[in-house]
Amino acid sequence: MTGTMMRSMDQSETEIDLSDAGDGEDDGEQQPWKTQLETVLEEEEEDLISTQSDTRPLINERDPKQINECLQVTFQDVIAEPASVRSGDRVWIWSHALFEVSRVWCYRIITALLAVPVSLIAGVLFAILSFIHIWFLSPCVQVVLINTGWLQTLWSSVLDFFILPFCQSVAKCCGGISVRFTQE
Repeated sequence: MTGTMMRSMDQSETEIDLSDAGDGEDDGEQQPWKTQLETVLEEEEEDLISTQSDTRPLINERDPKQINECLQVTFQDVIAEPASVRSGDRVWIWSHALFEVSRVWCYRIITALLAVPVSLIAGVLFAILSFIHIWFLSPCVQVVLINTGWLQTLWSSVLDFFILPFCQSVAKCCGGISVRFTQE
């Protein structure tokens, strides 16, 4: 482990490797006066915080629920030349390259300008919708359900006493009917 703090089995000693391996780690944060136990406890605390944080962006998996499967558009999905009519090979290659470059860079420029404001607006909108749902709609639905419990009992009684016997008798009458198709 070049460039990092070397831990020994003794709780009171800390060994530091001061060689510069150029591995990109920041050696300026090493603190030789800390014991191994303090260092391990701090690392566990940082790991716990990083695993509990839901704001940490997922760099590799940006669409885990496959919401935007329909937006995987390539040059071949938009422009296709039939075998009977073809442009020159250089024109086709440059068209393909310009399509991809313009698509990627226009998207990057637009997201650089609008992603933060749109995210802010969407966050505020969903916060307002959540607030309305939690503090207004759910209590209103619960009030209606609590006050109309007797209607549910009355409706199930009406169904059990009048509708269910009628439907069962119709089912028994129609259960004996059989239909046969013959070809003449």
